[in-house]
Amino acid sequence: MGRKTFSVVALAAVAAATVTLPGLDSAAALAQAADDKLSLSGAADPAPAAELVPEPTVFVSEEVVQPLPEQPEAPVLTEAGSLRELVGMVDTSTPMNEDLRCLAGAVYFEARGEPLTGQLAVAQVIINRSEDNRFPGTYCSVVAQKGQFSFMRGSRMPQPRTGSAAWGRAVAIAQIAHQGMWQSEAGDAVFFHANYVRPNWSQRKTKLAQIDTHIFYR
Repeated sequence: MGRKTFSVVALAAVAAATVTLPGLDSAAALAQAADDKLSLSGAADPAPAAELVPEPTVFVSEEVVQPLPEQPEAPVLTEAGSLRELVGMVDTSTPMNEDLRCLAGAVYFEARGEPLTGQLAVAQVIINRSEDNRFPGTYCSVVAQKGQFSFMRGSRMPQPRTGSAAWGRAVAIAQIAHQGMWQSEAGDAVFFHANYVRPNWSQRKTKLAQIDTHIFYR
């Protein structure tokens, strides 16, 4: 580049700078004038942005109570290997309430000559009836129901020989049946009769078991 050319370029740059710089000064002057106008008009400075301060976490110690699901009634467990063994384990000296005494009396008078499984089945029928709305709701009222048990004297039960071994077995069987300690072959039966009779109603029932001289139905 020649010396003359360089001089022309330099002069052009100086001229451009001279034109541009006054423009910048004008912009600055306009901004300053706007600020002065706001100050004179008494306008307040814009409020500073609110600072967001997180609230502290508060832990409340309270007992959490949750309803527990209903548990099914636990079955009565026994270590007896047979019903006869279980009968021997039952404490028959424990005082009985009236209902349990009626149950033991029914076993004694209706089935004391039967095997233990037959005695348990008779007790089970009485219990099943007391839980069936077609029959009275207590053992005594089931046994006393008119025309159901031939050993009854109207609504009165004869006096058993309470000192006999047969009564002791009947008491044990009543307690075993009442507490559900041994499963009866009678299941959910609510009817039974001796095998030497054939009542008309038996043809309309479902036979569940026959134990010695008794046949059980539902």
